Amino acid sequence: MNTHAGTQTHVPPVAAGDFARSAAIETIGINVLRYALVLIFVLFGTLKFSAAEAAAIKPLVSNSPFMSWLYAFLSDQGVSSLIGTTELIAAALIAIRPFSARASAIGSAIAVGTFATTLSFLFTTPGALSPMHPAHGFLLKDVVLLGAAVAIGAEAVRAAFSGTEGR
Repeated sequence: MNTHAGTQTHVPPVAAGDFARSAAIETIGINVLRYALVLIFVLFGTLKFSAAEAAAIKPLVSNSPFMSWLYAFLSDQGVSSLIGTTELIAAALIAIRPFSARASAIGSAIAVGTFATTLSFLFTTPGALSPMHPAHGFLLKDVVLLGAAVAIGAEAVRAAFSGTEGR
């Protein structure tokens, strides 16, 4: 006994203009992600040069197995300034995408590493997984930023290897 209903759904053909519009919208979305990340890195990177920010990030960084060793060589402000410098370099590399997709891909890779590291603070900072911890929301937003960094990095790599470097 065959219980399969033989219904067919008609999918209308997609016009070339629909593809062009969707590609244009995708380009707009990628550019919004790219320059939002640049803005975030510039704002947060610049803050890292202040004593207040150096003090604020110390509990997170000092509990990280990936970064705590920096305090053996640098002061609290030195560690914060190093992180800020890294964020500003990533911002600059990401921002120059219209001129160099390769440089932007490198900046995006730095961003991916940055956000992966800061997300690890959720697991290495005592109590940070609790929604009541002061850094919980601050760190959790990095999931979205990590996704943005991956998306813009993939676009930049695709452009770098397809010959559309400056487009």
